[in-house]
Amino acid sequence: MPEALVFNLNFLHPLLMGALLAASSYALYLGIKAKKTRTGSAEERKTLIKGKFAQRHYLMGSVVLAVMVTGSLGGMAVTYLNNGKLFVGSHLLVGLGMTGLIALAASLSPLMQQGNVIARKAHVGLNMLTMTLFLWQGISGLQILNKIWTNR
Repeated sequence: MPEALVFNLNFLHPLLMGALLAASSYALYLGIKAKKTRTGSAEERKTLIKGKFAQRHYLMGSVVLAVMVTGSLGGMAVTYLNNGKLFVGSHLLVGLGMTGLIALAASLSPLMQQGNVIARKAHVGLNMLTMTLFLWQGISGLQILNKIWTNR
């Protein structure tokens, strides 16, 4: 592979993860609106149901899951291509943990569609933990990106 391409691949993962953080935030917004649609007053529900927030949340959640998995694998692939090894550190381990958490949260969808309240609460808790870790990953990822940029 051309050296310039290999170096520039370093920036694909951070760009993708930035977009993923934005998409995850939007999915969170849609989830809050979906809950309000379910639990609001009759008048609120009448207005909110037109927004199809539950369906949009489900679709955005599917996109977030797919991008999280491919982004995690892609980040590891680029690191391996550039260095011949993976750096087993907190950024990698937390990223892998987040990928597992989001897959677990998504797997609760069939139970939530059946009205299982425990599954719904677990889904929310897992995703809030994932979002918290995601913010930390952003900081540690920028530190890694800075090292790559300054050592070039």
